[in-house]
Amino acid sequence: MSLKGKTLFITGGSRGIGLAIAVRAAQDGANVVVAAKTGEPHAKLPGTIYSAAEDIEKAGGRALPILCDLRDEAQLAAAVEKTVATFGGIDILVNNASAISLTGTLQTDMKKYDLMNGINARGTYMAGRYCIPHLRKASNPHILTLSPPLDMQAKWFAPHVAYSIAKYGMSLCTLGWAQEFRKDGIAVNSLWPRTAIATAAIQMVGGETVMKVSRKPEIMADAAYVILNKPAREFTGNFCIDDIVLHGSGVRDFSQYAAVPGTPESQLAPDFFLPDDLPKLS
Repeated sequence: MSLKGKTLFITGGSRGIGLAIAVRAAQDGANVVVAAKTGEPHAKLPGTIYSAAEDIEKAGGRALPILCDLRDEAQLAAAVEKTVATFGGIDILVNNASAISLTGTLQTDMKKYDLMNGINARGTYMAGRYCIPHLRKASNPHILTLSPPLDMQAKWFAPHVAYSIAKYGMSLCTLGWAQEFRKDGIAVNSLWPRTAIATAAIQMVGGETVMKVSRKPEIMADAAYVILNKPAREFTGNFCIDDIVLHGSGVRDFSQYAAVPGTPESQLAPDFFLPDDLPKLS
């Protein structure tokens, strides 16, 4: 398996899971575009597109940091054009950018609603719409969206309906595109973690308590790497779970991914949106 010479367009890849995926691809010598809106250091969130580019190049890849607000169609279109002009095409789209607010209906004003749905659902759709014409020309094209299985239960919506609509909107893109672009040989899949992942976003939502019972972003990066190396015409329309993907590729020891070394897997915090019948790994 190798992503050497492949060009990845990653939305929101300046930190967290997106950056981990970028660095893992860079270790093969991939070209990685970080299309995100953080050009200046954020008061509460680490990383910018420029620090991400440094990490990518240190890992062995070629980086192209692009300031891009995923809600702005002109900015996204220009980012895709710049990617193609720089690297000659696009092989992989990773829809990573996401906004979160775990608030109820009366606590979620329309500004928050529009932010989440503008970035998550609309941003994913728009990134696909602009990248797919270039993916059609790639030899093993993939779209990977960081969104949950479509487990349509009220318990996933009632506590934070606006956020759930936004995340499930991303997953609906996977469901539809996998069939719409099957004839073009474009693989379209989603990836979701079994547990909470230790990112700055999780720290803001759950604090240190949740961070200590999370896994590191590298588990998602390693699972994404496995998926993105699969033959596109043979693996599409799947809603993947990180450790199940890695288990299928031969990984048996997941202790390396614990954010706090030595944390028993039984104590790890499960993520949202996991189906009740999700297989447990032996």
